[in-house]
Amino acid sequence: MNDINATDNPDSKAMILLLGLRRGGKSSICKVLFHNMQPLDTLYLESTSNPTVEHFSTLIDLAVMELPGQLNYFEPTYDSERLFRSVGGLVYVIDSQDEYMNAITNLAMIIEYAYKVNPLINIEVLIHKVDGLSEDFKVDAQRDIMQRTGEELLELGLDGVQVSFYLTSIFDHSIYEAFSRIVQKLIPELSFLENMLDNLIQHSQIEKAFLFDINSKIYVSTDSNPVDIQMYEICAEFVDVTIDLFDLYKDTQRNRKDSDGKAVQIRPRELKNVSHLGNGVIIYLRQMIRGLALVAVIRPNGADTESCLTVADYNVDIFKKGLEDIWANARVTSRQESPIGSS
Repeated sequence: MNDINATDNPDSKAMILLLGLRRGGKSSICKVLFHNMQPLDTLYLESTSNPTVEHFSTLIDLAVMELPGQLNYFEPTYDSERLFRSVGGLVYVIDSQDEYMNAITNLAMIIEYAYKVNPLINIEVLIHKVDGLSEDFKVDAQRDIMQRTGEELLELGLDGVQVSFYLTSIFDHSIYEAFSRIVQKLIPELSFLENMLDNLIQHSQIEKAFLFDINSKIYVSTDSNPVDIQMYEICAEFVDVTIDLFDLYKDTQRNRKDSDGKAVQIRPRELKNVSHLGNGVIIYLRQMIRGLALVAVIRPNGADTESCLTVADYNVDIFKKGLEDIWANARVTSRQESPIGSS
């Protein structure tokens, strides 16, 4: 999709616009998140010249549209009003290692227009490339950018607009954490998912549970307990390890035939992995629906490990059935709300 006007989508509220000045890091973010590119390899990316869209499906069909930094969104050739009205989130990338006053002025101008045509849009700001800053400079940069953005919006009479700020880098998990929180705001069933995960950990010896999109390692939901970034990193890396191991082994049952030479229908292998760490903690992964996987941290606390896993398997089966019900109801609702003739 190379047309900025190409946003006719019955589920358009699940569209995120990724904006920012040239060389701010937008393309690198997309390549790392959605194409598993190594961060160092993004140094050789050319500047984006046309709008590009990344799609991935969890409980919603989500699209992230990256717009080139040199693009003037308000030229007559672009239907900017329809573009900004049709999206659920606006993510603006600011290079923290560059002079960012021009970026803040540009951000304020975009917010003014976007908020006018779509007051429900989520405004998110990534204070990016903070890997090159000390902890003190990170805090100072965040405070300065937040203050200057607030001043710009105040001058435009937009002091009531809610803007979320995140410190991010593609060289650690901060970009995944930020996009996880951004995506969650677009999932209508989020409160149901959180309640289901709370119920799951309450009836299992699970300390923390994440519902991951396997390909991007964005978590679309977690339980109501606070997220510890180190625990998230361990779970995200466990997803990578599990997929790598899964791909190593060939499915020998797939082409099996019976005695008459007829192909036998074999259920595809389920992605599952359980790892026992040296400190007694268990990392548990089970494939769910639509590219999702549940990753849980289990602490047996002296209980029998096998019985803990048996209980976890039983409760996760119930959780998976609940996910299937949510997905089925979401599809029915989506069809009912879709305009006639939409495709």
